[in-house]
Amino acid sequence: MFSAKLVNYADVFVILSKGNAQQALTWTRTAMTRLKLEINETKTSIKNARTEQFDFLGYRFGLHYVKRRGGKRYLGASASDKSVQRLKDKVGDLLKTQPGPWPELRDKLNRTLSGWKNYFHYGSVRSSYQAIDHHVRTKVRNFLQRRHKDPSRGTHQFSHTVIFKEYGVFEMAKR
Repeated sequence: MFSAKLVNYADVFVILSKGNAQQALTWTRTAMTRLKLEINETKTSIKNARTEQFDFLGYRFGLHYVKRRGGKRYLGASASDKSVQRLKDKVGDLLKTQPGPWPELRDKLNRTLSGWKNYFHYGSVRSSYQAIDHHVRTKVRNFLQRRHKDPSRGTHQFSHTVIFKEYGVFEMAKR
């Protein structure tokens, strides 16, 4: 019906339609009313995925650009900016508030990072992974610099290699 496909997870769904989006939305509103369910109108919209992006389950779908190839456009998926920021905030909070031995803290951090990577492995992920690795490196360096009472910024003592290899922090975009 409507040349559409329904993609859902629990109570969240997206209708992918070829040219019949408004009719599909009208039909969906009618069906939901009959089921005595409500559509969240603030989260409901019609998007043209060939020209606009939309977020669904933490991913951003739609038009993307290849940065290295002169801005070549393609339809794809990537982790949404909101999902990346949530992980960065979680990493910052973890390293700010957690006392205790480094191995326990590292293991908790690594579980968080690897879990996120396991979920966000589909689509164009390299730039998200690199941004998270940069953030993790900075936060871990600051944490270790404070813990070791290093008066410098800790960039020499806690280099990329030291943090991700010697200290065993999980690296998303392996070099």
